[in-house]
Amino acid sequence: MARISPEQMRSLLKVYFITGSTNCLKDPIHVLEQAIHGGITIFQYREKGEGCLDDLEKMEMGRRLHRICKENGIPFIVNDDIELALELDADGVHIGQEDEDAIQVRKQIGDKILGVSVHSLEEAETAKLAGADYLGIGPIFATATKKDARAVQGTAILEGIKDLGMPLVGIGGINADNAVDVMNTGADGVSVITAISHAADIKEAAARLKEKVIGR
Repeated sequence: MARISPEQMRSLLKVYFITGSTNCLKDPIHVLEQAIHGGITIFQYREKGEGCLDDLEKMEMGRRLHRICKENGIPFIVNDDIELALELDADGVHIGQEDEDAIQVRKQIGDKILGVSVHSLEEAETAKLAGADYLGIGPIFATATKKDARAVQGTAILEGIKDLGMPLVGIGGINADNAVDVMNTGADGVSVITAISHAADIKEAAARLKEKVIGR
């Protein structure tokens, strides 16, 4: 399998949905199915936080979510668990600055997709050299999902990083009301958790976000 091209990656990043059992008000399986019907373009399984699944339960949930993605042609990314990603034969992994070194992760996963969260131009340059396929930039806006989130960056951080020529996705506090601001500042897509997973109508929330990002 060949490495994904930057052009393909930019296309996939448009509506990037991230969730796990702790982020959903309903069954994560149902949430993902509805989000796919609404138009998400890539999915990340992030099983973290108080009360999260572990070991066999985490594996089983990942297997079920991966199956749904596969059936619908949606890339399946695993957050910060290289062993799980390899066990499930996920399409890729996403790591943060506090996780395993990106160079080592690239060696372990081969040509699978590698995403890295960055919070500065220096971190972005390091991730690019390490072989990242895309960068998650943020937090753009305030978020309550990640308890140890860095300081809010605003959209200005995208201005300094987009010149690297890397596929970029905005992270943190993004929803249908501010997604256009993120896209207009140079991102290739937006990543969301609760904007979809906590919505009363998940399919409609995903569709509205997609309209803001792609139909603007």
